[in-house]
Amino acid sequence: MLDQFRLAVYRFTLRPREEMILPVYKGAVLRGGFGHVFKNTVCFQPQTTSCRDCILQYDCPYPALFEPSPPPNAEVLRTYSDIPLPFVIEPPLDRRTRYGPEETLSFRLVLIGRAMARLAYFVVVFQQLGDAGLGSQRAKYALERVEAVQPWSGEAVILYEDGALVRGASGLAVDYGMVAKRAEALGADGGTITLNFLTPTRLKHEGQYVVHPEFHVLIRNILRRVSSLYYFHCGERWETDYRGIIEAARGVRLAEARTGWVEWERYSRRQEATMKLGGFVGRVVYQGDWEPFAALLILGQLVHVGKACVFGHGKYEAAVGD
Repeated sequence: MLDQFRLAVYRFTLRPREEMILPVYKGAVLRGGFGHVFKNTVCFQPQTTSCRDCILQYDCPYPALFEPSPPPNAEVLRTYSDIPLPFVIEPPLDRRTRYGPEETLSFRLVLIGRAMARLAYFVVVFQQLGDAGLGSQRAKYALERVEAVQPWSGEAVILYEDGALVRGASGLAVDYGMVAKRAEALGADGGTITLNFLTPTRLKHEGQYVVHPEFHVLIRNILRRVSSLYYFHCGERWETDYRGIIEAARGVRLAEARTGWVEWERYSRRQEATMKLGGFVGRVVYQGDWEPFAALLILGQLVHVGKACVFGHGKYEAAVGD
């Protein structure tokens, strides 16, 4: 199905050099700080107002990672001004807002497809962001460690530590074959399936954001996200029966929804506007023949689902049981 699908998960550990004050939702601060320093580091034409006005837009690493747009020969989404970013920042789920020099702050970074080859940019930029400062107080930190992490077993390999790359270290990339095996094991348990949405999730259906997600709405959004990531960042078009999959998903029933809407705002320096990024969180239970969708559900766990995934939104975990 998705033979060229690849992703890798990394854990970045930061050690504050002074007291660090961050918001409850830390993904936007990490992503915003990264984008600002990244552009200042690699941009050759800072006088341009947009990457789309720059003759280097298809060669420069900044738009490839941070402001990708469909290439002129794109077969799908040609009219979209933006396409999904090939990375996800997964901030810690705790609600802590203060970190001292005796503590560390860790977050995960998911790189998808060709973005895996750009890991060094993330390492260098998060190093430099530590010197520039993070958060409203511009607190300084040191990038202490970067590890490749196997998302299911938790196995980790150190790639960078104390200012140096570790020679001979290799990643723990995930491919679709591994997803399929994981899906087979998940589907074998049968029964109901419970999804716990851990961060605000923004799923749209018929022009409206949903609070109690029907199964077919969830599957629609996973299909949309995975297919566009696969095409633009893994280099292949996913040929499958989308309508048939969605129609089959209607047969899985939403048995329970203990979810609520969480409102959240952030200010975008790039767009010079306040953005509303709320979403639902909580627990949903589905009943029916969900096993054929197990691989999609696992892919959704890995790349997240809905809007604002790059901030860590749309993160969920699945559990099976009667």
